[in-house]
Amino acid sequence: MSHETDADVVRVYCAGPLFNKAERSEMSAIADVLGEAGYKVYLPHRDGMEFRLILNILVERGWPAPTAAHFLHAAIFALDVYQLAVECDAMVWNLNGRTPDEGAVSEAAIAWTLGKPIVAYKDDVRSLIAGRVNPLLVGMVDFETCEEITEIPDELAGAILRHTEPPLAEDQMPPRLRKAVQDGRRLWMTMGERDANFHDRLIADVVTELFAPSQEVF
Repeated sequence: MSHETDADVVRVYCAGPLFNKAERSEMSAIADVLGEAGYKVYLPHRDGMEFRLILNILVERGWPAPTAAHFLHAAIFALDVYQLAVECDAMVWNLNGRTPDEGAVSEAAIAWTLGKPIVAYKDDVRSLIAGRVNPLLVGMVDFETCEEITEIPDELAGAILRHTEPPLAEDQMPPRLRKAVQDGRRLWMTMGERDANFHDRLIADVVTELFAPSQEVF
């Protein structure tokens, strides 16, 4: 699949487990095959905030580490919701694992509710229900999963063609979702600033403004 202009590029959110080297490698392989097929990919651990760097700045500014980590997680939530709900047109969901990644399950539910095309990948034989994936999960992908990473781009192209209903517009979103999108957009725009001297500190400023508790820093 190829795309000639930025306006035509299909943007894909890659969701799945990212908690060890093997999981991150598999997610990167999925992102790579999509990129080679002409899709623009958002991969959270590659394209999102660097948690450790921003946390260090917040701690330097006097926030206790547990408090800073708590509201930094709120920032990551808003950023990923914004990417999923607004920036990305479709989602690829890695279902591998003894149980599917909890965050990816939440992201799939958001994408499905918003009316985004979703393709699920799974080559892991482990499951909870007699060799089958929980129907409340695979129901969001019409009970079909892809077993080969190389097949994902074509499967996604087909899902997009079959998906004729427009996704939910931002002004139609529930208030809490819309607020997360607005905060995530503000954060993403700040992340686009490329001044190496101030980049991470500007991000920390916005994270504090939007998500820090309204109390004095001791």
